[in-house]
Amino acid sequence: MPNQPCLARLALACFFALAIPSARADDWPTWRGLERNGIITEDSGWRSGAWKLKQAWRRNFGEGSTSPIVVADRLYTMGWKNQRDHLYCVDAATGKDIWTVSYASPRFGRVSLGDQGQYSGVTATPEFDRATGLLYTLGIDGDLNCWDSRAKGRKVWKLNLYAKYAAKQRPEVGERGGTRRDYGYTTAPLVQGDTLIVEVGSPQGALVGFDKRTGRELWKSQSREEAGHTGGLVPITVEGVPCVAVLTLRNLLVTRLDAGSEGATIAQYKWTTDFANNIPTPAVHNNFVVITSAYNHVALCKLRITLKGAVKVWETPKLASGVCSPIIHDGHIYWAWRRVYCVDFETGKLKWAGGNIGSAGSCLLTRDQRLVVWGNRGDLLLAETAARSPSQFTELARRGNVLPATPWPHVVLAHARLYCRDRDGTIVCFQLP
Repeated sequence: MPNQPCLARLALACFFALAIPSARADDWPTWRGLERNGIITEDSGWRSGAWKLKQAWRRNFGEGSTSPIVVADRLYTMGWKNQRDHLYCVDAATGKDIWTVSYASPRFGRVSLGDQGQYSGVTATPEFDRATGLLYTLGIDGDLNCWDSRAKGRKVWKLNLYAKYAAKQRPEVGERGGTRRDYGYTTAPLVQGDTLIVEVGSPQGALVGFDKRTGRELWKSQSREEAGHTGGLVPITVEGVPCVAVLTLRNLLVTRLDAGSEGATIAQYKWTTDFANNIPTPAVHNNFVVITSAYNHVALCKLRITLKGAVKVWETPKLASGVCSPIIHDGHIYWAWRRVYCVDFETGKLKWAGGNIGSAGSCLLTRDQRLVVWGNRGDLLLAETAARSPSQFTELARRGNVLPATPWPHVVLAHARLYCRDRDGTIVCFQLP
């Protein structure tokens, strides 16, 4: 029979298991959702020919283009104000504070250059580790922090990427002069097993793997190229080998993660743009990667990745996304940039395009085969995928003027709540039916 100390420890463990949120399948704990692909297991909320969105709350959290994440009944988001980055943990249903922490930070990165009227504050989306409850944030000036969500945001470890790895200002890489840009650190970190992977973009390594619990450096990548301005790293399995893909400043980079080969490059595929804007996150399906950009390199490209490198399957010029990350689903590729697009995954041929989205925006694909799109100057719309509308764009509903500022942050849907944020830091939460 268990003794009293054992019973006490068991009771305490049960209390914490009930009191501390743990991620579920319908959470949104990381960049672009649970699988980092923009595809979710929840319905869109379309009922009986109507999309009835009821505003649950609205609140400003400070400047920044980071997207919120949702774990159980908690929403985590960041914002910059009063010369500090703030990390908020709030009730996902009401927007009310649970806890808040902050640290001193500039409004822009220390080597920033250009377009400061277009962005400011935190850009990289936080990463929640379901195994430990640890939360990772990356500020625009390279402040990498690990917080304990189970202890009201207690700081576990920290480091500054610029100070430790001496990343330089991004160079001119476009085909024409005068397009040099540097937006600071923008790429969401990624937890894989016991490792936190960060795009550092320094002469010491393009990617660095850290012990997720201590912040100790575990490995540096073979590639030493500069960081891109993309949204996040993406897991990919190549011939049974775990890897990670990212659009750096100059290339699609695919790097091994298996024990003994961590950081080794298996593929590089040249992909550069004016303004250093390889922004859309690579879309992964099996061992295929779809990349896209605008500016001087206006194209959509499908690559097959093997342990020997990257092979181009097709490239379609003039079909492109400048900001929105593509979604691959059921033989189609979707994105929302100026219009909503549907392209055949096998051939790269356009199936349909329509709508008016603007340059900034994002989209997600729901379980009931619909696209939720966030774009323009705060327009939220619902559209059919090719499953119900194979030959033309079909818009089901639109809610305009949701927020006034540029909608750089990614739209989020979790637990029947839709979250929209703009670059000024205002979040609107809509309850779905």
